[in-house]
Amino acid sequence: MIRAMVVDDDALVRLGLTDLLGSDATNDVVAQATDGLHAIEQATAHRIDVALVDVRMPRMDGITATRRLRALPHPPKIITLTTFDLDEYVYNALAAGADGFLLKDTDPAEILRAVHLVAAGSAMLHPTAARRLIDRYHHTGRPQITQAQARIDTLTPRERDVLTLLAQGDTNADIAKSLGMQESTVKSHVSRILTTLGVTNRVQAALLARDAGLTP
Repeated sequence: MIRAMVVDDDALVRLGLTDLLGSDATNDVVAQATDGLHAIEQATAHRIDVALVDVRMPRMDGITATRRLRALPHPPKIITLTTFDLDEYVYNALAAGADGFLLKDTDPAEILRAVHLVAAGSAMLHPTAARRLIDRYHHTGRPQITQAQARIDTLTPRERDVLTLLAQGDTNADIAKSLGMQESTVKSHVSRILTTLGVTNRVQAALLARDAGLTP
C-alpha cells in the first residue's frame, strides 16, 4: 500500500487528486495539506511514501516544502505539480530534491503511474521536457564540471553505465532491459550511486551526470 499526501492550496485540485489516488486500491491518501507549512506538519504526524506537491502556494511554496520534506528523518518521495510547462520553479523543485514533476493537466492514468514509479524508486521525468528544462535553467561553470567529474570517477564502470541511462530518464525496468540485468540489481546499483555521489534522488544524480558530461 502506498501512503500518499496531496498538497495544494486549491481545494478543488486537492480533492480531485485525492479522489483520483483513492480510485486505485493500492493507494491510501493518509493526509492532505493546504500549503508547505501544513505539509511539513502532516508529514511529521504521518508516515508518507509519496507526496504530490503544488509548486505555487501561500505561506510556504512547494520548492521550500520539498527541501524541508526531504530533510525529515523519514522523507517521502515527492512529485511536484505545476500549471506552467517548463516553469523555472519546477527546475528549482527538482534541484531541491523532488523525484519528478507533472503538469496538472496530465492524464489521470499517467498521474497514477507516476505515483507507482516514484514509490518504487524510479523518477517521473518526461525525458524531452526534462532536458529542455535543464538546458534552459541549469548553467554549469568549470569548477562545477570538475567537481562533478571527480565524483563520477568514484563510480564503477557498471555504475556509470546505469547512471548514464538513469540520466536519460530511463526507469529501472528500462535500464535492466538495456544492460541485460535483473531489475533488483539495477535498484541496488542506483542506491549505491546515490550514496556514492552524495545526492538524495535520481533527479539530482541526473543533473550531476550532465555536469560531468555523461549526457549531452
